[in-house]
Amino acid sequence: MDEKSLALEAIRKKLVGKKLTYKEIYAIMDQIAKDKLGDVLTTYFVASGYSEGFTNDEIYYLTRAMVETGEKLSFSGLVADKHSIGGVPGTRTTLIVVPIVAACGFKIPKSSSRAITTPAGTADAMEVLADVTFTKDEIYKIVKKTNACIVWGGSFKIAPADDEIIKIEEPLLFESYDKIVVSVMAKKIAFGSTHVVIDLPYGRNVKIHRIEDAHVLKRKFDYLGDKFSVKVDTLIHKIEEPAGRGIGPLLEAKDSLKVLEQKPDRPLPLEELSLELSSKLLELCLHDSPKKIKDEFEKKYKNTKDWAEDILTSGKALLKFREIIDAQQGNSNIKSSDLKPGRYSYTVYSEFPGRISRIITKNLTVIAKILGAPQDHRAGIFLYKRLDDKVKKRDEILSFYSESEYRLKEAIQTCDLFPMFEIGKLN
Repeated sequence: MDEKSLALEAIRKKLVGKKLTYKEIYAIMDQIAKDKLGDVLTTYFVASGYSEGFTNDEIYYLTRAMVETGEKLSFSGLVADKHSIGGVPGTRTTLIVVPIVAACGFKIPKSSSRAITTPAGTADAMEVLADVTFTKDEIYKIVKKTNACIVWGGSFKIAPADDEIIKIEEPLLFESYDKIVVSVMAKKIAFGSTHVVIDLPYGRNVKIHRIEDAHVLKRKFDYLGDKFSVKVDTLIHKIEEPAGRGIGPLLEAKDSLKVLEQKPDRPLPLEELSLELSSKLLELCLHDSPKKIKDEFEKKYKNTKDWAEDILTSGKALLKFREIIDAQQGNSNIKSSDLKPGRYSYTVYSEFPGRISRIITKNLTVIAKILGAPQDHRAGIFLYKRLDDKVKKRDEILSFYSESEYRLKEAIQTCDLFPMFEIGKLN
């Protein structure tokens, strides 16, 4: 039986709830990677994963097949990485974590995705500041020069089947839990990562709704980490609003730069989350570091959180980020104040006094996409108020930005159907 016939038979099996072998899953991934199945058959396979789910063996086979049907990178020694499962717009921690960890002396080549369920992926935000599309050889040179990179994983066929599946999922704004785990781990393994921290937020309006589900994903990540000899740690935390104030590629990049620049108006929740992730990753790496590095750390710091804070507040992380931008052919002198959002704008004001009782992140995503994000990098939403903030009548709540006047008008007209916040009465 040829590969395509085997793939078709395997999809039929999965649709009726049967388990697949590695050979069958490899055939499916191979055909998707070579673009020989087409959107309809790929959709059938994706749908079968939603309805029936995958066993642990199948998750391992999927991850392995995604890696084996694409390009792979290999770096010497300890290779750090971090990934958020996403679903929370305006929470761009990678642009902060990568330079912190790299400035601490660890190698952290970051393969990032474009937006799937949010108005900006890390690759979209980084693209505001520098190129993200590079060949394998170019990535090796960037990492050798700076200890890090923040690039788009789809630029040279890292787990190519995953990128094709993402195209199918994107219109639905939905990923299955199993697919999230496979997608993340396949790209980490293909990129040569040895120590990985996974950000697992949960809440009413994000991908994971319950803490119990977050722990299910943690176990799946741990399982794959063991199978591929990758050390994995997770940060499970509740989130009910964006950690930053900007939503959309440029506005999220601006937030991250403000944190690195230590601006007075930087979004502190974004800074705190970035430090938590950096601390966890540094701790994971430190455990397997040479004695010399451990001794130097113990002389200077109480814990890895202190280490991460020192690198950030001293300006070392900002300097490292500028190095990365320069190596990725961007303007290393760029400042957060240089980043201007779309020329057409509209501000939403409170109609009565009260307190912000809810921020509906799913609707923020819908409106930001109507404004043009992520394709229009300058499109997005800026939040003036956060959860539990008091508001007076006519206070600014949020602003829309777009490069298209038509898209701005459409977003304004859609607001009533997709309310982005709720204001409760003051006690």
